[in-house]
Amino acid sequence: MSDDHFCGKYEVELKYRLESKAHFLAALEQIPHEVMLEDNIESDWYFDTPDSALEAQQKSVCIRTMSPSGIKLWIVKGPEADRCEATNITDERSALSMLNTMGYEVTLQATKKRSIYFVGKFHITVDVLEGLGDFAEFAIMTDDESKLAGYKAELETLASRFGLTATALQTKSYKQMLLEGKKSEH
Repeated sequence: MSDDHFCGKYEVELKYRLESKAHFLAALEQIPHEVMLEDNIESDWYFDTPDSALEAQQKSVCIRTMSPSGIKLWIVKGPEADRCEATNITDERSALSMLNTMGYEVTLQATKKRSIYFVGKFHITVDVLEGLGDFAEFAIMTDDESKLAGYKAELETLASRFGLTATALQTKSYKQMLLEGKKSEH
């Protein structure tokens, strides 16, 4: 298992809503794969400026902790849809404090249960978000922008092996879905 799966400044990602997590995992058992981690709890703190400057630029900044794996990440996405960079950090409390000191505010805190599997050069995450449901993300990271379209087609083919089609495809980020859910509560 290698961190190479998470290297690159571009991420091709297809997210699908799962009708049955159990059926999805049964399909996964039928193909060669490696387990990176299972049933980790991920806590995300999303930041923006008081005037929502990052959102206006289609950018996202997040500090993520994962337990029990102990992984801690600083993640920046955007402005392009496929742009995503992450780096390991050792002290999330200092990172959170640094962002606050620079004038950023927490705009959303989210928690999900995540499992990560490797299928060849691709990684698949299976996520459970309270109030949203179960999802599978098929992804690959790269520094080569010219490979994005080809990888998207390969990911669609892989997803079809799980019985997933365009009707289950989700184009919104978890952050967008959670924020929309909060707005509809008010």
